[in-house]
Amino acid sequence: GRPLYLGSLKSNIGHTVAAAGAGGVIKMIMAMRHGILPKTLNVDEPTPMVDWEAGAVELLTEARPWPETGAPRRAGVSAFGVSGTNAHVLLEEPPAEEPEEVADAAATTLPVLPWVLSARTAPALRDQARRLLSHVEERPAEDPLNVAYSLATGRSALEHRAVVVGSDREELLTGLQALADGRPTPTNVVQDTKHTGKTAFLFTGQGAQHTGMGMDLYHTYPAYAHAFDTIATHLDPHLDQPLHHTITTGHHLHQTGNTQPALFATEVALYRLL
Repeated sequence: GRPLYLGSLKSNIGHTVAAAGAGGVIKMIMAMRHGILPKTLNVDEPTPMVDWEAGAVELLTEARPWPETGAPRRAGVSAFGVSGTNAHVLLEEPPAEEPEEVADAAATTLPVLPWVLSARTAPALRDQARRLLSHVEERPAEDPLNVAYSLATGRSALEHRAVVVGSDREELLTGLQALADGRPTPTNVVQDTKHTGKTAFLFTGQGAQHTGMGMDLYHTYPAYAHAFDTIATHLDPHLDQPLHHTITTGHHLHQTGNTQPALFATEVALYRLL
């Protein structure tokens, strides 16, 4: 049968004291991800204190492929703490994720998507755009909406910022390429926020109303819908008809008594969404 391969991280980074075992867990997770059993560094010969021929244990003195066999890859990680605490963890790789269909990813794309980036310097901002461009180009099934969400919620907002907007994947990638090249275009905006003041929101007044305004946002973003409904709850008792009905049907929308509340609710919802 196959041998039980043995490796160690301690020969590479030494004893990690209170974190004993944590590095080994990380090492084996990465080994599973890449399908490689890494060699044990700084070890030329196995210790003669162990009879390596007597059992099925084999020291990993060289990296070996860890191919898929139809069964999950498994590994055991032993931790021998400096205080005498011993622990052993069994790891098993998760089931393979089903690749997303490109058509499904495209179906979730909104009319316009923003991809926001930031960095400490202008060159770093261009480098980040270049790395994101490469990442997305290598993953054709990547959902642009997921990318937008991760960039907006999972990154720090640093001094130099940019946003690339597009209605589809190709337009977003074109905007990223322009940003990486340092070329301003209508689809990317770059701002140095080193000297910033207070933020103000400016909305249009009466005359901008139209049937169905904001309803795409209402049905797409819960935050927008919640803010709109909250305003409507307070205003509807004072109106001839519900705000939602006024906007969706356009009935008497252009009468000032309906226009002003409709614009106010829409603008508050936009603010809450932003």
